[in-house]
Amino acid sequence: MIAENLENVRARIAEACQRVGRDPSEVTLIAVSKTKPLSDIEEAMQAGQIDFGENYPQELKLKAEALSGTAAKFHQIGHLQRNKVRAIIDHVVLIHAVDSERLAAQIEAEAAKRDRICDVLIEVNVAGEESKFGVSPKDTLPLILEIAKLPHVHVRGLMTIAPYVEDPESNRIHFQNLHALAVDIKSKNIDNVSMDVLSMGMTGDFEVAVEEGATMVRVGTGIFGARDYTV
Repeated sequence: MIAENLENVRARIAEACQRVGRDPSEVTLIAVSKTKPLSDIEEAMQAGQIDFGENYPQELKLKAEALSGTAAKFHQIGHLQRNKVRAIIDHVVLIHAVDSERLAAQIEAEAAKRDRICDVLIEVNVAGEESKFGVSPKDTLPLILEIAKLPHVHVRGLMTIAPYVEDPESNRIHFQNLHALAVDIKSKNIDNVSMDVLSMGMTGDFEVAVEEGATMVRVGTGIFGARDYTV
C-alpha cells in the first residue's frame, strides 16, 4: 500500500508540475514518517523514497541511527526546542523550522563543535495563525540578516505550514505570498543565504503548493495513512 501511495503522490506532483511548466525533478517529496514504525520507512525505501520528515527529535534520532549506512535522509520538520538540537544535529540533512535567533545560535554552537555547516529553513507563519509557530513575513528578512552572520548555519530558504482547510485552493494565496517573499529575499544576494528551497504543501494541498513554486512538499497521511496517536 505504501508503494502504491508513493506512486500516486509522485504522479500528482508530476501532473501539477506539468500544469505550470515545471520539471518534476525540481520538487523533493518528503515522506512524513512521524509516529510511524521503522518498517514503514523501510517499505517506503524499497519503493525508492529516501527523504523522510520527523517532528520529534528523539524519534528522529532513533530512526536515523537504526538506518545508519542506508540512503535514508532525515529532515527535522516540527518545532525544535533549543535543548533538543544536540540530539538531531548529527542525523539531519535539513532543519525546516528555525524561527528565532536563539534557536539558530544553538544550532551554530552544536555545528561549530562538529566543524560542519548545518542547513536550515526559516519557518514563516505566512497566514498569521496564532496557533502556529513561525516568524511573521515582515520579520523574516531581519531574522535572516542576523542568522546569516553565523558561520556554521546556512539559510537555504523558507518553510511554512499553511492552515488546515477543506478546499486547498484557499491556501494558494499563502503559497503565493511565501514564494514572493523568497524571491524578494533572494534578490538581495545576502552572503550565506541561498534561498533555493521552498518547503510548503502537505497531504491536503501539496499540488497547489507545487503549482506556486514549492521545491519540497511534506506528505504523511497521503503515503503512510492516518496516524494513531493513542499508542
